[in-house]
Amino acid sequence: MARILVVDDDKSVANTIDRLLQSRGHQTVVANDGWTALEAARREKIDIVVLDVLMPGMTGIEVCKRLRADPRTAMLPIIFLTAKAMLDDKIEGFEAGADDYLTKPFDIQELDLRVRAILRRTQFDTSLSDRFEEGILVAGDLILNQRTFEVSTPYQTSLLTPIEFEVLRHLMVHRGEVFSSERLLQEVWGYPEGTGDSALVRMHIRNLRAKIEPPDAQEPVYIHTISRHGYMIR
Repeated sequence: MARILVVDDDKSVANTIDRLLQSRGHQTVVANDGWTALEAARREKIDIVVLDVLMPGMTGIEVCKRLRADPRTAMLPIIFLTAKAMLDDKIEGFEAGADDYLTKPFDIQELDLRVRAILRRTQFDTSLSDRFEEGILVAGDLILNQRTFEVSTPYQTSLLTPIEFEVLRHLMVHRGEVFSSERLLQEVWGYPEGTGDSALVRMHIRNLRAKIEPPDAQEPVYIHTISRHGYMIR
């Protein structure tokens, strides 16, 4: 069971999502605008944010960016739930720091599945702090700081979103092993077999490459694509 912050400017939609999530055993906090959402995320003990994009005053994209920029909320898992369904919309959402992206109309079973998958990932083992104590991961000149979520190369140092960190860490821990999108969806996102969207993996790999690959490289230096098989770090 999760404590979920539901953010949607349409009160009837927010209340519907609220009731549906409660019917699945979750606790909810509802906000109808971006400022209220930010205050609730900082004040309440929230596990996951379900966030609309199209809102007056402050869009969901801006809310997501502000949550990621605040140390108090930077690690909150964020799922966009929105009517904006174009590929460019999804890319914008992931670049803002979203962990997942669902489009309206939606199936409550799928939303619940995504919520539970995130919970399994973020509550894995005893606590996140245990994992941070592991320190530094190194693959060649690719350096991942597990305490700060920063990744460094000779070209730049970048702050990763929680899901970018999870993907890169998984590939680095299993250096030299090829992971298909389906396998990453199961092992990183925690989705049951056949339930995830491979586009989710492609978009996060794209965002990771933008943060770690040399800007003028013709081919990726760190995250390699193995044709018809998946991704690997050599």
